[in-house]
Amino acid sequence: MTESFSAPHAVDSRQSGSGSPAPALPSAFRAYRLAVPPVSGIARPRLVVLCAVLGIGTFLLFCWGLTVGDYPIGFTDVVRALGGAGDPGTVLVVQDLRLPRALVGLLAGVAFGVSGALFQTMTRNPLASPDMIGLTQGAGTAVVAGLVLGWDAGLGTQTLGLFGALATALLVHLLAWRRGTTGYRIILVGIGVSWMCSSATDYLMAKGGRFEAQAALGWLVGNLNGRTWDETRPLAVALALLLPASLLLGRLLRTLQLGDDVATGLGTRVQSVRLAVLLTGVGLIAFATAAAGPVAFVALAAPQIAQRLARTAWPPTVASGLTGALVVLGSDLIARTLVPGTELPVGIVTGVLGAPILLWLLVRANRAGSGG
Repeated sequence: MTESFSAPHAVDSRQSGSGSPAPALPSAFRAYRLAVPPVSGIARPRLVVLCAVLGIGTFLLFCWGLTVGDYPIGFTDVVRALGGAGDPGTVLVVQDLRLPRALVGLLAGVAFGVSGALFQTMTRNPLASPDMIGLTQGAGTAVVAGLVLGWDAGLGTQTLGLFGALATALLVHLLAWRRGTTGYRIILVGIGVSWMCSSATDYLMAKGGRFEAQAALGWLVGNLNGRTWDETRPLAVALALLLPASLLLGRLLRTLQLGDDVATGLGTRVQSVRLAVLLTGVGLIAFATAAAGPVAFVALAAPQIAQRLARTAWPPTVASGLTGALVVLGSDLIARTLVPGTELPVGIVTGVLGAPILLWLLVRANRAGSGG
């Protein structure tokens, strides 16, 4: 269905995630409805500016991270080395040794952010992220089982993590199905499955030997240390396929914000859209977790940060992905420089930064539920 207007006019998009109106926006940052028959849409200058700022910040942080290491390299030398120019030794260090790690952090951050935005929009709940509904825990259980029990059969952590996340998503979907699924049931079932997977992982860690337990723990925390092109390529291919699908699902997801009955009345196949979103989100989180480990809280926090910066009624997909990349790259930089001579796992830093955001969301949800 298309709509035509004689002239673009402002559309009020200042509704905050809490249901109360946000402060008035300058006219330059308000949303405008545009129509060029047969296509119509809404232009949001603020969101465009936000994505541009986040993109520039991500690129600068990406290059800055490449300067850090045992062999210090200047920022301008890093930029030149990315293009293949400059000293051959610098080019070797940047492109072969440091670039895979930075790319895994960048791509995994985008995947975490977009996946979190999809789940939070689908369920209309800011707490609905892959961390909370068991997907990352399921991937972790599969990887630990492979390392401790020797079930990997040469598959590697990437394939095991992918199978674990997909199996967990299927289990959640089946347990939440009752003439269809709802966001509320997916969250409740997902929390239960999450605890089940966490308990299974703890049992496997206790059962395994010291070497296997250390290897599993290093992956479970969320770690970018030692990443190579073997982890980068599958993640890049997955994002090349799944990100366009995420953008195509964005408009259908926004109809789900109106409720299942209204969305059905508008011609949206609610259960088909929900299944497509689930599969797309699971694919993103599975490949990202397989490459970087279950980096905590990024999928939960990034969409919420992006939503508040953009002042939209739902987490914006592109801005959420860029925010996730910024969070992972920034946390990795902190992890590498906080303790001289020691590289902390990136998941420790994201956990420290993300825990207050989770507490804030819980307090905010409690106040909204009590009418306070």
